[in-house]
Amino acid sequence: MGLELRAYGLRKEIHAGPLLPTFPVSYRLVDALPSPPSDLVGREESSSIEARAGTCFPAVGYQMPSSPPANNNQWWCDPRNEYAFVGFSYEVTACQSLSQLQKEFKDMRTNFNSRFVRLYGFCDRKGFYDDIVTAAWDNTLGVHALIWFGFDGTDEWIGRRDTLFATLHSNSKAKFVTRGVQFGSEPLYDNVLSPNDLAAQVIAAKANLSSLNIPVTVSELAYGYQERGGAQNVLDALDFINIHMLPFFSQDASTGDQAWPLVENDLNWFIQHGKGKKMWFDEACTVFPGYADKS
Repeated sequence: MGLELRAYGLRKEIHAGPLLPTFPVSYRLVDALPSPPSDLVGREESSSIEARAGTCFPAVGYQMPSSPPANNNQWWCDPRNEYAFVGFSYEVTACQSLSQLQKEFKDMRTNFNSRFVRLYGFCDRKGFYDDIVTAAWDNTLGVHALIWFGFDGTDEWIGRRDTLFATLHSNSKAKFVTRGVQFGSEPLYDNVLSPNDLAAQVIAAKANLSSLNIPVTVSELAYGYQERGGAQNVLDALDFINIHMLPFFSQDASTGDQAWPLVENDLNWFIQHGKGKKMWFDEACTVFPGYADKS
């Protein structure tokens, strides 16, 4: 656990591609769940063997079928065995072409053994998520899709939500590569929706996507929940929890060693309130402009 995962394309020393995002951020996606109950251990060991053998998607070594199977009920690897480095957070504001997506998704999979790509930002080009699906399918990557709210309180996210959902239902491969849909980024912290309204959106999305077996979550800071009384109704509505871990913004994080207790505090807060749900760090920066001494 805790292996480093960098935002794709940022550092030329690890990747020679374009500098797509606009700030140097390092991301991690980690499993922070407690150990499973004893009656599940045998099943977990079995699924671990399946993942190591490459017989579930998107395990390293998995061979994609020539066409999608009848359903995705037994398609995904057990999430309890997905931890440490699992992939990259990838900004899509550049509206990359399909050929660019293919190139960079292949790089993620081939050179870094990525299993997932988490989308960041937005692209409103018609058919863009169809291209994401194609590139993900062709390169054996699961996708954490994102309904982007932005930072200015506008309502473009509604159209993005509807467009994404339409694609998820119409594209025959979409449910086989879309590991989850996130509302974000940080809708509570940015005060885009109240906890009640956000919980209602999550519940409605789960109903919309239930026939596709696509989970729904929110991409958010611990503080986003905490400053709204904990927003337990939002946490309760989520299928799994996507966490932004950004301790360097705290006034208490004067240096890196003083930042680490903030990471532990936020993680423990999610463990206490997450009711055993799977957790991912989908934004966990180790370097940020102006905060290098805290990183």
